[in-house]
Amino acid sequence: MAGGSSAKPWGVFDPTAAAPFKVSRSKIDLFVECPRCAFLDLKYGVKRPSGPSFTLNNAVDELLKREFDALRAKGEPHPLVKAYGIDAVPLKHEKLDEWRDALKRGIAYLHEPTNLLVRGGVDDVWTTRSGKLIIVDYKATSKKVGPSTENDLYDSYKRQMEVYQWLFRKNGFPVSPKGYFVYANGNSDAEAFDAKLEFDIKLIPYDGDDAWIEPLLVRLKAMLLSHEIPAPGTAFGGGPCDFCGYRDAAGKTLMMIHFEQKAKKTAVHQAAAKEPGL
Repeated sequence: MAGGSSAKPWGVFDPTAAAPFKVSRSKIDLFVECPRCAFLDLKYGVKRPSGPSFTLNNAVDELLKREFDALRAKGEPHPLVKAYGIDAVPLKHEKLDEWRDALKRGIAYLHEPTNLLVRGGVDDVWTTRSGKLIIVDYKATSKKVGPSTENDLYDSYKRQMEVYQWLFRKNGFPVSPKGYFVYANGNSDAEAFDAKLEFDIKLIPYDGDDAWIEPLLVRLKAMLLSHEIPAPGTAFGGGPCDFCGYRDAAGKTLMMIHFEQKAKKTAVHQAAAKEPGL
C-alpha cells in the first residue's frame, strides 16, 4: 500500500531483518521463566502486564550509587567492603555510566552464531588489586529476617549476575567468578517512623557460572524462528506460569461467551423469519 510500512513494531523479532536482534537481560530471564510468554512478547509484542514501580528500591539504588561513586572518585574502598575483608575498590572507567544505562545500551555483546545482541545494565563494578572485575548488584527489600547467604537469593537474581559476568567477559575484561549483592533490608522493628527508614546492609557473595547462557541463546533463537507455540513455563517455584494460565482461561471464557451470543442472535433471526407475513 502506498505510503504504508510493513515494518514490525520496535522490539519485535523480524526474521527477514539482517540487523542483530536486541535481547535484554530481562528478556533472557523471561525465556527461562516461560518460553510461551517470551514467544508472545518477542515475536508478537504481547507483553505481560507490568507490575507497580518499586520506587523505594530505585531510591535505594540511586543513593548507593552516589555513595560508591564518591569513593570511586577518591580511589578508596567502601567501609562495607573493608568490613567484609574484600580487597577491592569501585572501578573507574569512562564507560561506567553507559554500562549502567540499561534503557539506552548498557553493556552489550553480539552473539554472532545467533545474531542476538545481548545487553544489560549493571549497578556497579569493583576491581581487585590484580585487576579482576567484580560485578555488583544492589537489592532492597524489607523482611523480618533479611537474606544473608546465596541460598536466600532468588534464582532470577543469580541469573542476572551471571549474565552481567558473561557480558563483561565477552567484552574482554577479566572477571572474577565471585560477584556480590549489596543487600539493603528495611528495618520495620523500630519504635517509630520519625520520617526515616533504617536499613541493615549486607554483602552476599555469589559464585556465578555462565555456562548455560550460550546454549540458551541458541534455543531462544530457534524459538524466534519457529511458528510452534511453546508450552507454558514452570516459573516461580515450579508451578505453572500464572500469566499463561490467566490467558488460557480468559481466552476460553471469551470464546464461550462469543459463541453463546452468536447462537442467541441466530435463534432470534430464525424465529423472526418463521413469523407469518415475513
